[in-house]
Amino acid sequence: MTQKKRDLGELIAEFIAVLIIITVGNSAAAMYVLYDPSPYATSYFGVCIVWGLAVTLAICVTGAVSGTHANPAVTLALALFRGFPARKIVPYWVAQVLGGIAGAALVLQMFGPVIDTYTLAEGVSRADGGAAGVFFTHPGEHMTPLRAFVNEIILTAILLLGIFAITEKYNTMAPQANSGALMIGLLVAMIGGAAGHLEAWPLNPARDLGPRIFAYFAGWGEAAFPAPMNYWWVPIAGPLCGGVVGAALYQYLIYPFLPERERAMYEQELAEEQSRA
Repeated sequence: MTQKKRDLGELIAEFIAVLIIITVGNSAAAMYVLYDPSPYATSYFGVCIVWGLAVTLAICVTGAVSGTHANPAVTLALALFRGFPARKIVPYWVAQVLGGIAGAALVLQMFGPVIDTYTLAEGVSRADGGAAGVFFTHPGEHMTPLRAFVNEIILTAILLLGIFAITEKYNTMAPQANSGALMIGLLVAMIGGAAGHLEAWPLNPARDLGPRIFAYFAGWGEAAFPAPMNYWWVPIAGPLCGGVVGAALYQYLIYPFLPERERAMYEQELAEEQSRA
């Protein structure tokens, strides 16, 4: 396979991965927001599990091709700490955001009549932000944009700390074989269950930006950009910063002390000494 073909395949995989996550996850959000009574009224963790399983499915479908970053924060962290080529960062980001746009379009196709009925019943138009929570995030009660920004740094740091631990080859406590996909999905669900109501736990710039771009052109307008309180930048900048923080915590505070890594380094040094002898 040529490098050009391999690169194209990776971008297609990233597009599909985010498309899967947004189509499934935003559909769960639609079920949560649009129906009365909500099927998740007394089982909010069900929404979290759906989002988590969407991530698991995306990894199973595309992981062998691109590694399933499916998140600009993950791509940036891998480039900084795990040798992911810097030349691929922007193309991956573009593919991820486009996947988010396409996923949101599929959700509108499925739930469009329900959204229209909901906004009519509530007396709010799309431009007023009616049903906006189906597509993009916003701060919860008592949350300012600045506090939401800090929250997303913390929550995305936890996400990347977990991802780096789960995917570390020298970590003997990491899940074996292909169970890492399920563990990462459960990690996403765990964060949503712990803090999802703060600002709908975006954790992923493409998860918010892609659907937000689509929603802007699908009638939500200024409710999407710049959004109330000029909030649009928070789900982008917060996760990008938090991803770097979480990855750095693992690489500098955990990775150097992994016994299996030290053993591998010792064996490599011993082999080099024997080859020189």
